[in-house]
Amino acid sequence: MGHSQHTAKSSPTASGCRRAGPRICLRKGCGCVFTTSRWNQRYCGNPECQRLVRRWQAAKRQRRRRQNEEHRQQHAQAQRERRQRCREATSASENHEPLPVEKECSPETTAEDGGAWSRRKNAPADFCDRPGCYDPVRASSRTNARYCGDDCRRAVRRVLDRERKWLKRKTYAGRFKRRLEYRQARSRVGSQQNREVRPGSADVAESVGNYSSTSDARLSYRGNKERPP
Repeated sequence: MGHSQHTAKSSPTASGCRRAGPRICLRKGCGCVFTTSRWNQRYCGNPECQRLVRRWQAAKRQRRRRQNEEHRQQHAQAQRERRQRCREATSASENHEPLPVEKECSPETTAEDGGAWSRRKNAPADFCDRPGCYDPVRASSRTNARYCGDDCRRAVRRVLDRERKWLKRKTYAGRFKRRLEYRQARSRVGSQQNREVRPGSADVAESVGNYSSTSDARLSYRGNKERPP
């Protein structure tokens, strides 16, 4: 007879997959503590919060697209074609000739002088990379800043570091680095406990050794005490 086979479904703990603990929503201004259903969940399940996150992502995606010259030219060409259709629809309505139009044109979409109508003044500036934050990034002389402050930077990096560690836990390199981190943490705790001041050591006169060939092998320290940096 062969080995016994377990046909029962294994539990999540036995298979190595454990449920993550409570987390704080990453969107700025939410602060909701929720229970996750998957390891890479960043936001709570509130529909209003998810709607605001999608709105922020759309604004960020639109701004990145506008930074490309080719995409700006494509957008300008599409707007010229739309204005041409609006003018044709307006002239056809004046001549009482029905013309199929895909989208109704409003007077606000076309400028009075026939030029392009732009939302440049309404477009936000380069804002923070934290979801839900529209504050402008802080000035930096060395590199291009991505966040408005330290709070947003720490919140995003905490989430990215948590996801990175979660993926590395199932690899040999990740487990090895984790053991090194635990070993270093234990050594730091042990060094802090051993760093105790001996009783009465401050009253003992300190001196400096003299390595010359004279008979007096000790030099007075003149009462000065060494100060660690």
